[in-house]
Amino acid sequence: MNQKTTFGVLVGNRGFFPSHLIESGRKEILHKLEESGFGAVVLDTETTPYGSVESLEDAKKCAALFKEHAGEIDGILVTLPNFGDERAVAETIRRSELDVPVLVHAFPDTLGRMSLADRRDSFCGKMSVCNNLAQYGVKYSLTTRHTEAVESEQFAADIEWFGAVCRVVGGLKEARIGAIGARVAPFKTVRFSEKILEASGISVEVVDLGEILCQVDRLDDEAQQVQNQLAEVRDYVPLDDVPEPALIKMAKLKLVIDQWLAENEIDAFAFQCWDAIEKYLGIVPCAVLSIFSQRLIPAACEVDITGAIGMYAMALASGKPSALLDWNNNYGDDPNKCVLFHCSNLPKDVFEEVSMSRQDILADSVGADNAWGACVGRIKPGPFTYTRVSTDDVAGVVRAYTGEGQITDDPLETFGGYGVAAIPNLQSLLNYICSNGFEHHVAINQSQVAAAIYEAMDNYLEWDTYYHQ
Repeated sequence: MNQKTTFGVLVGNRGFFPSHLIESGRKEILHKLEESGFGAVVLDTETTPYGSVESLEDAKKCAALFKEHAGEIDGILVTLPNFGDERAVAETIRRSELDVPVLVHAFPDTLGRMSLADRRDSFCGKMSVCNNLAQYGVKYSLTTRHTEAVESEQFAADIEWFGAVCRVVGGLKEARIGAIGARVAPFKTVRFSEKILEASGISVEVVDLGEILCQVDRLDDEAQQVQNQLAEVRDYVPLDDVPEPALIKMAKLKLVIDQWLAENEIDAFAFQCWDAIEKYLGIVPCAVLSIFSQRLIPAACEVDITGAIGMYAMALASGKPSALLDWNNNYGDDPNKCVLFHCSNLPKDVFEEVSMSRQDILADSVGADNAWGACVGRIKPGPFTYTRVSTDDVAGVVRAYTGEGQITDDPLETFGGYGVAAIPNLQSLLNYICSNGFEHHVAINQSQVAAAIYEAMDNYLEWDTYYHQ
């Protein structure tokens, strides 16, 4: 997830337009990408004139270059310093055989520089490129403004957005999601279709919770691997009188999960968090799951596989840890605020202040001594993105919704992991969730990436996605 995002850069050209625009435009775009931390795969100036694509022969050379670097390229940036040749652009992308997002960018003309020596006509050329891409069946994205100067704030924001789109699409199309344990019987809410997810390239790998617990049981408390994990658990968050035996159990559980994730190349997972593990191992897994989410390996509770997918999508987009919460309570009589809550396995970066304690909800039913390991505290204020992914087994499709809001500092006295969320037109969103049968869980991420999530899921993955704005 921390690998640099790299674009295949296609510089469109049309020969009877000024060549100096291509030469300077190519330099500008490559400088901006490097400055912004993106990698670039682009034709050199010896292979084609100015390293641009104008003809079928240029298209073949550029496509061959993109193919050669297919394992590196996360998306294609089509940039038009002049009108560009729409046929050559479309041919390049088709022949490259890359199934990645495409962004079409056009340079702006400058008033006072509209003579034959300086005129770009990229404004018009972008329409022709998009027309040909549509005819070729290529999915593509657009910049916020029809033309954008490379050094503008808007282009900088758009290229960051497109990078996030590419990471989400690339990550989800090859995602491997782990399911540790079976869905708890009452939780029909989190049922999903493995086959529908597989059709989108998402594989679900399953392991029985009993197998995990047996491996935990076989570990020696004094083994070096266990002691290394114990040190990490102790140092993760402040401990609220958590007894040593419970910490050792957490360390063992973390070690076994870590090994299983590595063996199966798992990107995110969901865990059977109650109540078998409390009865047979004597801890709640919340802190262990929190540690994985903090490491950008999203870990959902209640075997909520599609919840984990939403967490993973936002972590891909933002590079920040995601959390899974309940849409849980109204906040007084304010129609645009609600309480988000879990009991909880939120990653520590999500909290304003956090400590490890008992999981109060289960303590009465499984015994207080078997409920150590919850991460409790208030979510820190600030902007956030929310996302929910679900499979519609009747229609045979993946559905999702996304949007943004603010975690506020409004007063609230409660337990677990919690925060007050302010979301514009919240009642309309809640109506949409209920009317369409979505789950009560929602993934959140302390970033503003809803536009990228929507573009990735709706345009490229072709999921039925609602963007609440």
